Amino acid sequence: MEPIYAEESARHAQPLPLIPTPDRYAAIRSATESLCAPLSAEDAALQSMPDASPAKWHLAHTSWFFETFVLGPAVPGYRAPCAAYHHLFNSYYQSVGTPFLRPRRGLLSRPSFDEVVAYRRHVDAGMTDLLATPDIALRSGLLAVIELGLQHEQQHQELLLTDVKHLFFQNPLRPSYRVGAQTPGAAAVPEQSWREHPGGIARIGYDGPGFSFDNERPRHRRLLEPFALASRLVTNGEWMAFMADGGYERPEFWLSDGFDTARAGGWCAPLYWERGDGGWQLFTLSGMQRVCPEAPVCHVSAYEADAFARWAGARLPGEDEWEILAAGVAVEGNFVERGLLHPTSAGGEGDALRQLFGDVWEWTRSPYGPYPGYQPPAGALGEYNGKFMANQSVLRGGSCATAQAHLRASYRNFFPPSARWQFSGVRLARDLR
Repeated sequence: MEPIYAEESARHAQPLPLIPTPDRYAAIRSATESLCAPLSAEDAALQSMPDASPAKWHLAHTSWFFETFVLGPAVPGYRAPCAAYHHLFNSYYQSVGTPFLRPRRGLLSRPSFDEVVAYRRHVDAGMTDLLATPDIALRSGLLAVIELGLQHEQQHQELLLTDVKHLFFQNPLRPSYRVGAQTPGAAAVPEQSWREHPGGIARIGYDGPGFSFDNERPRHRRLLEPFALASRLVTNGEWMAFMADGGYERPEFWLSDGFDTARAGGWCAPLYWERGDGGWQLFTLSGMQRVCPEAPVCHVSAYEADAFARWAGARLPGEDEWEILAAGVAVEGNFVERGLLHPTSAGGEGDALRQLFGDVWEWTRSPYGPYPGYQPPAGALGEYNGKFMANQSVLRGGSCATAQAHLRASYRNFFPPSARWQFSGVRLARDLR
């Protein structure tokens, strides 16, 4: 018989089915607008770099999604408030039209912020009526698209926060997004230990009654060599030791492309770090704060994470290794609902796996690609994930800006290995010989 490690614990860890009820729809849409409440209309219109988007665009695009994939096909005679929105707020769906160029989203001074809010109200009214239709529960295909739209909106809630943080960092005033959301006092960091796994045949990927994205399927077998996963995340204090040892200047620790990228960008510390008179400080959504040595390092690229791991005599985990050990762990931690919007120290004692969920997304050494047997969905929604399965690295676990209900052990996030503006950090792994 094949040893299937953690098969039953994985099944018990699967979320319950999510049903897109009117109340749930309203709650998720309201959460997006709450995240925009601290922003002025000027804040919401700006774009700090081609990889980011204005907050106003996030508000409009998530509405465009419901209009394009739900209301238009499902509601006879549905009329959009402005035909041009179909072009302006299309992100990358070539199958349904021509997207507006991403690097130019910050040039859209019109429609105004108030007009975008009115657009949301128009879409919400249509969705509320549709969800109240008596036969909606019989239309399982439509419910699945609505659920995808809600999950999509939660992804944009996190992107909105990371994009606003990058935007505000460009301002010499270093403005605060949310005044008073200070990081709690640092807790003592437990000594790093290792959770060992004997290897063998294991199954990863989602296979259950709850929601999952298409890139999490199908569930399939992996052959694992014996390995160990670190019990906690790498801390700022450990990262400062890497910096003090010349980690950013020593090419023997770096992938060639990573070292070239770091040198071209002038990297000498994580993004948002600045050296002040009293030592290192970092920019947060609550303004500048002292770097807490006990907190997890954040805003580092996969290239930096890989270099640190080599310096530390370890490596990054494979996404399969991470998922196998996370499958039986409850999705608990520091998420957006807590309101800190910044990673916190692990605290506690013992060798339990800590902070697998929340605080920071954890880079893996796995390239983002299709699972064996993967087929993207038919139609335009097949563009959601599958078309990006090249030149990206997988991250796992969620962050302090992720909604808790949005996560599960099989969730696969992905970004280019040079990306730093997301809440991304490091957990080490090593081979067992």
